[in-house]
Amino acid sequence: MEFEKVAVLGGGLLGGSLALALQRDFPGLPVSLWARRAETVAEARARGIGGATGDLAEAVNGADLVVLSTPVGAMAAVLLAAQSAGLSPDALITDVGSVKAAPHRVLQPLLARTGGRFIGSHPMAGSERNGIGAAEAGLFQGAACLMTDDGAVGEPLAGRLERFWQAVGCRVSWLDAVAHDALVARISHFPHMIAAAAAKVALEDPADARFGGGGLRDTTRVAGGNPVMWAEIATENRAALGSAVRQGIAAMSEMLAMLEAGDQEALRGWLEDAKTRRDASRPDLRNDFP
Repeated sequence: MEFEKVAVLGGGLLGGSLALALQRDFPGLPVSLWARRAETVAEARARGIGGATGDLAEAVNGADLVVLSTPVGAMAAVLLAAQSAGLSPDALITDVGSVKAAPHRVLQPLLARTGGRFIGSHPMAGSERNGIGAAEAGLFQGAACLMTDDGAVGEPLAGRLERFWQAVGCRVSWLDAVAHDALVARISHFPHMIAAAAAKVALEDPADARFGGGGLRDTTRVAGGNPVMWAEIATENRAALGSAVRQGIAAMSEMLAMLEAGDQEALRGWLEDAKTRRDASRPDLRNDFP
């Protein structure tokens, strides 16, 4: 581990899981986990996270890596509070947010005042569950981590942060923020919205779920995610997500036209194309892919 202390700011699923992973794999590394709510701090300590605290100054004291694990909309306020609480201007700041253009746009000017540096991180690890109670030390094992350095921080910090995510089990790739947001709109945010639409249609009467099988369960699983969090993610990435949704509407309209025409052969080809793309993704499209 190339950092002397890691401060994780935010006690949700990702923040809690990261603290647990670091404690497990690097027992000599000081790790703090800051949460605003006393109940979250208490639960984190009950989970064995000894560095859990509600004192922001205590959390950032001596930290040379700070991981923002709050909702994207709260990151600027938390960073400002951390700076007021004594955050070192030499600390590297990263995040775990699902969008990247917004953090780069908002956080870099705040850090420029003190000489701080920001590199974006997005570990593609999560589930429909949320909160510290759902945290798992192995959450990042085998997960992709998409990283962005639009501020051109460069080496040696970029390499150190890449190795940090690799150390907790991630497979790292680098993109710029715009490319990142376009990619996750298609492979993460759009599928979530499709799952939500499927739940609204298939479960018009929720009692009908008792007749459903694995297909219904798997297709709608992520619709059980936190609506507040996902509404923010979708809104922050609305330009890229809107493009994916329009593409999805076009595909559904094409399928509907085949149904209305009773064109079984065309529908077979449409489904075959989808199956070919899905099969070609293996083994990368694992059951736990977010």
